[in-house]
Amino acid sequence: MKAAVGDRIIVQGTRPGAARRDGEIVGLHHPDGTPPYDVRWSDDNRVTEYFPGPDARIHHFGHEHVANPPHPHLFTD
Repeated sequence: MKAAVGDRIIVQGTRPGAARRDGEIVGLHHPDGTPPYDVRWSDDNRVTEYFPGPDARIHHFGHEHVANPPHPHLFTD
């Protein structure tokens, strides 16, 4: 799974009673776009570090994933 800042992540609950959740990817921890991601969740506007499971999918918005800058506080010169 690879994502870029600005992509949307959608998590389908796999347990009975688990709600669907979605959010915007606001930070990357790896320059190649692999998890984990910093996600701003739409239900409470909180930002958390998220490791996607098999119930997660990425909605891409048509940009190049490799060309995205790394998360500013995790990569320094």
